[in-house]
Order: sequence, then structure tokens, then C-alpha cells
Amino acid sequence: MKKLYKNVHLKGKKEAVDLYVENGVFKEIGPNLQVECEEVIDMDGHLAVPPYVDPHIHLDYVYTARKEGATNDTGTLFEGIQRWSETKNDLTVEEIKERAKRAIKAEVLQGVQFIRTHADVTDPNLTALKALLELREELKDIVTIQIVSFPQEGMYAYKGGAELVEEGLKMGADCVGGIPHFEFAREFGEKSVHTTIDLALKYDKMIDVHCDETDDEQSRYLELLATLAYMEGIGEKTAASHTCAMGSYNNAYAFKLMKVLGLSNINFIVCPTENLYLQGRYDTYPKRRGITRVKEINEAGMNICFAQDSIEDPWYPAGSGNLMNVLDNGIHAAQMMTFEEMDNALDLITVNGAKTMMLTDKYGIEVGKPANFIVLNAKTPFDAVVRRVSVAASVRNGDFLFRRAPEVIDTNLNYLKVSQSNVGKILTPAY
Repeated sequence: MKKLYKNVHLKGKKEAVDLYVENGVFKEIGPNLQVECEEVIDMDGHLAVPPYVDPHIHLDYVYTARKEGATNDTGTLFEGIQRWSETKNDLTVEEIKERAKRAIKAEVLQGVQFIRTHADVTDPNLTALKALLELREELKDIVTIQIVSFPQEGMYAYKGGAELVEEGLKMGADCVGGIPHFEFAREFGEKSVHTTIDLALKYDKMIDVHCDETDDEQSRYLELLATLAYMEGIGEKTAASHTCAMGSYNNAYAFKLMKVLGLSNINFIVCPTENLYLQGRYDTYPKRRGITRVKEINEAGMNICFAQDSIEDPWYPAGSGNLMNVLDNGIHAAQMMTFEEMDNALDLITVNGAKTMMLTDKYGIEVGKPANFIVLNAKTPFDAVVRRVSVAASVRNGDFLFRRAPEVIDTNLNYLKVSQSNVGKILTPAY
């Protein structure tokens, strides 16, 4: 099938271009393409970007917040883990799949095409992992899913946890997970980081660790994770999720830490909405923001991305799979709102997440790559971020996953009409 998606704006391009797609692959990209094809679709000059990427979510937990016994009264991370531990024993593969499909649909209809989900393997039956492995295969034409073999209750705090993580890798999980700050003793936390690295090397897997998701400034497993990844040369395959404690480190230590972080080439995943909600619970005032040093990591040239994390689970009562909402919260909390930062903010939920998931060889609006992209109700990245715009269309392998009809508003506010000829030039950069 040959298709021409006409009249789209791309980041960094001053004029609109056309996207010529053949058999689900970008064949030519440029202005006013003259090609023969079966279908021509005019995108009305809207902005096209690579699909949204959610590199950190727990699909086995979604929509369990109202389950009996699951209510988190303190709003803390640790009560969330306890509530989950006490209520997860009756889960079934089919029930998990139904909830996960609901969440995936919510994300896909808001522009997400790539998801990394954690599967809790601190369960001798590995129920969640089995469910998510089935979904990964069943939904592969709609969404790309990676799975983390994740010990929610600890590799060593939970009896046999490390062995269950390894079994998850044998069953087909894509990444090794860990949660060192939850282990009962510092030495066990360090041991879990070493085990994570060892398992990744043994099975040639990626790494995604819940690392220092705490306000405790003495929680410093990030340093160990980055150092071991650097020594083994696997930084590009390694992601440190949350790293909230870094926001509480003293500047002398943080300055020293930045060197090994840069050398290691590891990736950072930030979950702004969840950690703004969970962290600082033990503070009076001033209350900490609960997120890592996003701005400093980004300015140092390290790869950092944003993620949803939770949708109505014991850790977070909200969440909708709308990454534009996550982005908006994140750039406010991180104070990343210069014009240049907002021009590039979409990278935090697109290309940076793809790099974290090691997808860049097949991701992006480039000739020769799969024709996966979304169209936003905006002309420029700045406009998209400022107005928190919705997704007008999502295209995967050259075909529409969905396309929304333009919004129609019946109004008598015509007397407020203003000329956009000069306003746009002043407020919005041209691409």
C-alpha cells in the first residue's frame, strides 16, 4: 500500500512537508512530493512527531486503587507496597489482562505506541508476568511492549525474590528490575544491585531499577548502579527509574556523583505526577518536590524521559495515560520552562523514552524506518506544549490506529476574534 500524508510540520523544519509511505515504511519525506499512490491524506499543516513512549508503568496494578483493602491512607510509597502485598493474592491472568488492556487502550488513544511495563514477580505463580507476556504478543501490531521482571517486595526482603526475577527472564522478560531502597538492610540493597547487573550480563537483558525512590538523602544506590554499568560497559542498556533521593542529596555529593553518571551513559526515567504525590509525605514545610534533578541531568547531556507509572492503583489514585499531562506537571516541577526548553519538551515523552528502551534504530520520522507517528493539534512543538494539545491522529506502520474529527464549538464569542498574522510571529517560533 502506498500512501501520502500531505502537509505536516516537523520539528526543525520551516515549511510543511509530505510523508510518503510504502508498505508501512517511510520512503520519502519532503515538501510537495509528486508520487503515485493509492491514498492521499491531508493533515492540514499540523505537527507530526514520533509516537509517545511510556517507558515506565505497572500494567498489572492498574485500576486496583478501589479494591477492598488496597486504599493507601498515608499516601506513602511504603504503604502502597504493603497494600499491594496484602491484596494481590487473588489475581488471575485473565483479570490482569482485562485491566491492562483497558489501560493500554487509554494510552494508545492518547498517542502512545511504545510501553515498558513492570511485572511484579514476587509471586511464586508469576501470574502478572504470564498475563503481560501474553498481551505483549497479542497486541504487538498496536503497541510495542517491553516487560521488566520486577521484584516489588524486594529481591532479598522477599524470600526467593532473586530466583523469581531470574525465572522471569527465562520466561521472556526484556529487562531486569530491582528495588534496592526497599531491601531490609543497606548491604542487601547493594547485593540486589550487583545481582541485577549479573543477571543482565548472564541473559543479555536490559536493566530498569526502581532506584532511590525515597526522600532519604542517605539512599545512594544510584552511585553503585551507575558505577557497575560503567565498569561493564552496559550504561546504554541501563535505566534508573525515579532516583528521587537525588533531589535531597547535598550539592557536594551530587556534584561528585554527576561525573560517574555522565561516564556511565545510563538513562533516567522520571514519573513526575506519582512522585509529586508520594514524596515529601514525612516533611512538614518546606516540602520537597519529590523528583530527581531533572534540569541538571538534562543540561549535562544525559538521557532523561518522563513516564506515567500508575493509573488508579495503591500508589496513585489518579493517572489517565495522558503523557501530555505528565509532561506538563514535570516541566513545571523541574522548572524547565525557558522557550528553548519548551521547544524541546516533547523529547521527554518521545525520542528520549525511545532511547531508554533502545528503540532508536526503528523509531523516528526518517526514511527507511517504520511509518509510526502521531499528529498533534498544533503547528509547533512550543504551541503543543503550552496548550497541552490532544492527539489528532496516530499512525502505525502506515495505517491509522485512530483519527479524531476536528473539534466543533458552537459559540457566540465572535466579537473576541483577533488577527493571528502578527501574534503568531511574536509568540510562536516558526519551524
